[in-house]
Amino acid sequence: MGISNLFKLLTCSVLIICASKNTHAQSTPKYSNEFLSIGVGARAFGMSNSVLASTDDVTAGYWNPSGLVKQEDKLQLAFMHSAYLGGISNYDYLGLSTKVKDNAALSFSMVRFGVDGIPNTLDLIRNGQINYDRVTEFSAVDYGFFISYAQEALTEGLSFGGSAKIIHRRAGEFTTAWGFGVDASARYETEKDWMFAAVIRDVTTTFNAWSFNFSDAEKDVFTQTGNEIPVNSLELTLPKLLLGVAKKIEFTEDFSLLAELNTDINTDGRRNTLVQSDFVSLDPHLGIEASYRDIIKLRAGIGNFQQEKDLDYVQQWTFQPNVGVGLNLEKITIDYALSDIGDQSAALLSHVFSIRAAINPIGK
Repeated sequence: MGISNLFKLLTCSVLIICASKNTHAQSTPKYSNEFLSIGVGARAFGMSNSVLASTDDVTAGYWNPSGLVKQEDKLQLAFMHSAYLGGISNYDYLGLSTKVKDNAALSFSMVRFGVDGIPNTLDLIRNGQINYDRVTEFSAVDYGFFISYAQEALTEGLSFGGSAKIIHRRAGEFTTAWGFGVDASARYETEKDWMFAAVIRDVTTTFNAWSFNFSDAEKDVFTQTGNEIPVNSLELTLPKLLLGVAKKIEFTEDFSLLAELNTDINTDGRRNTLVQSDFVSLDPHLGIEASYRDIIKLRAGIGNFQQEKDLDYVQQWTFQPNVGVGLNLEKITIDYALSDIGDQSAALLSHVFSIRAAINPIGK
């Protein structure tokens, strides 16, 4: 019964994606709102974001809302910080979730990706004179706000969930964008510790309404330098289907191992992924988590498979390895992840830290 319902959900997902693909194929850019695909939580980063089926805490509000019903605490609070490209950009997450009933949960999440201190040189040269005192700074910041809800189904082990999200993007005083979208999800867990998940991001097609504000002098700079003057526009983000399957194995009372395989199915055109076509592109990634007494956890993952050309223009495959560790202190969980952005050279390492706190645990 549960598998049947999940199959029906996947069938509807494919139909929705096909319809959206046919309707908006000519008006949607690739990688729209891509900052919302980075992920949240150091646990997820350590497992190459392969956590759709196994996430059962506050971060499920971002990954798979239907997993929120597995939360055992009355209230959970989580925070994450990560710096990219030597601290040039910063990525942060804040989440709050609560059990509203024994079989339902609610969460609020926020992500921020920003580059601060960008020099504004549009007014550097005026009347042929260079004056560095006229150079100012601005920030380019992307925000995502999520309200998520999950409910257990009548079928044992099956739950459904969804998120409404508001998107706000801005670059100084030059441009702002507001958007809105909806995600839908399902999760099914068997008695033998198999977990299945399906998430449709941007199920209704998410929109961003962009508004630009440049002075006449700034527009002249665009014209003189041969750049196109941006105009107000509407950006659409097509649906994306995410699938996950996980299995937990208990070796002894103290040791266990969890493995999860996820696949991201994009519909916005050919991407540089492991499996690619003009219609859909498949991006698989795998993560494992070894646990000792559910206190100490070691993680590893692999993903982001891409084809790149080396200095001799020879095509080669690259991938992104990740490792992480977690410490569960009953009411406080601290996680750390280390990832190398796709070239296995240790040249672009990113450190991810996150902390989760349980407040007023149920039954305690």
